[in-house]
Amino acid sequence: MPLRSTLSIAALIALAPQLAGAQAAIPQSPAPVAAHAGADAPTAADLALRALYEREWAWRQQEFAQEKIDGRWQASSRLPSVAAEDWERRVAYWTQVLAELDAIDVAQLSPGERVNAAVFRAMVEADHASTEWRTWEAPFNSDSFFWGYFNPSQPYAREGEWERLLGRLRDVPTYFDQQIANMERGLDRGWSVPRASIEGRDRTLEPYTRTDAGNPFLVTFDAIPASVPEPRRSQLREEGRRLVLERLVPAYTKLLAFLREDYLPRTRTTIAASDLPDGRAFYRSQVREYVTRDMDPREIHAVGLAEVERISAEMREVMARAGFEGSFEEFLQFLRTDPRFYARTPRELLASAAYVAKKVDGQLKHAFNTLPRYRFTIIPVPDDIAPIYTSGRGGLDACLFNTYDLPSRPLYNLPALVVHECAPGHSFQAALALEAPARPDFRQQTYFSGYGEGWGLYTEWLGTSMGIYETPYEDFGRLTFEMWRAARLVIDTGLHEYGWSREQAIDYLASHTALARHDVETEVDRYISWPGQALSYYLGYRTLRELRAEAERELGTRFDQRPFHDMVLALGSVPLPVLEAEVRAFIAAQKAALAP
Repeated sequence: MPLRSTLSIAALIALAPQLAGAQAAIPQSPAPVAAHAGADAPTAADLALRALYEREWAWRQQEFAQEKIDGRWQASSRLPSVAAEDWERRVAYWTQVLAELDAIDVAQLSPGERVNAAVFRAMVEADHASTEWRTWEAPFNSDSFFWGYFNPSQPYAREGEWERLLGRLRDVPTYFDQQIANMERGLDRGWSVPRASIEGRDRTLEPYTRTDAGNPFLVTFDAIPASVPEPRRSQLREEGRRLVLERLVPAYTKLLAFLREDYLPRTRTTIAASDLPDGRAFYRSQVREYVTRDMDPREIHAVGLAEVERISAEMREVMARAGFEGSFEEFLQFLRTDPRFYARTPRELLASAAYVAKKVDGQLKHAFNTLPRYRFTIIPVPDDIAPIYTSGRGGLDACLFNTYDLPSRPLYNLPALVVHECAPGHSFQAALALEAPARPDFRQQTYFSGYGEGWGLYTEWLGTSMGIYETPYEDFGRLTFEMWRAARLVIDTGLHEYGWSREQAIDYLASHTALARHDVETEVDRYISWPGQALSYYLGYRTLRELRAEAERELGTRFDQRPFHDMVLALGSVPLPVLEAEVRAFIAAQKAALAP
């Protein structure tokens, strides 16, 4: 999963996690269109559409406290207001935007603007639906927290970045108060995060209530680099320390008390999305948002069961190749307990990840024609969130790997994790998006989980032809990850459509993968508290694999994976129906160009 947000890449990751994943559905059968507009003069419909999405984007940046700095939209010196009246105003605005979009004749749009229209509609429909469902009244889940992400993972290099950080931190007390009021409103109508999925998450606040060197904010301000010259560096450090002690520590302390004494005791004890007010309709809206097409949850459940059975057979073949003579269950136990498969120190795990990433570098030229200039680094997951964080997460600037509880971090899973999160997965993908040909600003920062996570899982499979998996155990780790995503189709729908218990979901995932028990429980809690999101990975991956197979059939020996991959990534993040239409247009163009 990439480090990203949709409403605004930087600041809004600190908003409600359901708004951090603003993907939505579009009409099921869009006509094939080109990724970029041609040289023809824009039509009247083109001009109307551009005016609409440019106006909405400018409004959005103001609304969610973003500003353009050095050509990139970044967090400004304030936090967005998240009071109930703000969300009510936003849903009214998006209602009007959708009405104006409906009035534009899609048939009169040029090919490039037709893609823009589809992406814009998907983005706005998701934001509108999420806000209308008032998901902001439950503004965190087991994986992402509105009180997190304020503290930068790496020190800023420039004075202006530190000054903007100080501005945002001054707004934290008001921001927390608004979130508390929102959560109280949610509790009053029976809308909350399931209690079973968030046990212990309150502990992530504890370090920020400290007044000594254990407070991560104090560590951050003590680490202002020499690139900020004196005396300003010392001034910023002292200003930051004073702000932390006088405003942030009390704000985090107040929020922690609210969560422990009021919120957590009153959260719902049920776990299914269908148990929320009008919950079955809500779950279907979540499926539509993350899958970017209409699919019945029971259809998805059946797909998952079939894929789990297929991957199980492959896993047993790899087990035999490894020379293991016991049962499948005994093989899983062997993988979970043999010391050879586990790093002894955090540095050893990070070094192993770096080795895989560098090995990938040597293979990229065989899979892509276009490579990004922007580079990522590898760092550990911060200590305050590591106990409840995923094994790894990648974004534009960094790939994070979890070094907490090393006996639950098997090295045989690491190659698949690196290609998914770093390159040619999310970090690679994000860098290419940054350097992509000019497209509307909203296209640069919109993220559709089916496209993005589907690509990440596709790269795990691509690693088999890049020589990334050196042993049967590493190949089994890759299959464990593929099984993990296929099992999500069964588990997510099992929990929210069929009424599975938490224990039933944990047992299912543990019995089908070599994931450590810690990871299994963390994952299931995420599916419980973030319905629908887990469906996007495998369905996006399946779409990409099917499109590649179609291209190979149509082009035969003339198929070259490099332009195929370049085309998919140059398109940028789009709903799956748009991806299908664009790839088929690419195949047709390739056939025409290669025709004798």
